[in-house]
Amino acid sequence: MTTPTVSGSTIIPCLRYRDAHAAIEWLCKAFGFTRQAVYDDDQGGVAHAQLAYGSGLLMLGSARDDAFGRRMVQPDQVGGRETQCAYVVVKDCKAHYEQAKAAGAVIVDEYAEKDYGGAGYSCRDVEGHLWSFGSYDPWAEVAGA
Repeated sequence: MTTPTVSGSTIIPCLRYRDAHAAIEWLCKAFGFTRQAVYDDDQGGVAHAQLAYGSGLLMLGSARDDAFGRRMVQPDQVGGRETQCAYVVVKDCKAHYEQAKAAGAVIVDEYAEKDYGGAGYSCRDVEGHLWSFGSYDPWAEVAGA
């Protein structure tokens, strides 16, 4: 089986937020995402949004009681535990860490240089979702960079 050529990421995290509009604002300010698309629903929430970071993408929407929503919980409903965490490759990890911290991200793993290369940190966003950011780029090794 061959992998199709695409211009962006083929794995896209999907999250739900109670206040998706506020989360979008915060994710752009704290983490440097940019709005690619935001589609409101008829109840003042977000039906679907796409936020870009480099060649990566995040999809999100408002938390709601529908078939998909009943398969998910918010971090505060399960003691802040997660079964997945998005890792985002950033060029200047120290600057990214400082920006996120200044915007109120809850740092759970402080910025540190890693033994395997690069630097990284982990934090929680405005509604408690766990994120990991780092300058280690596994694709650079694949490409021989």
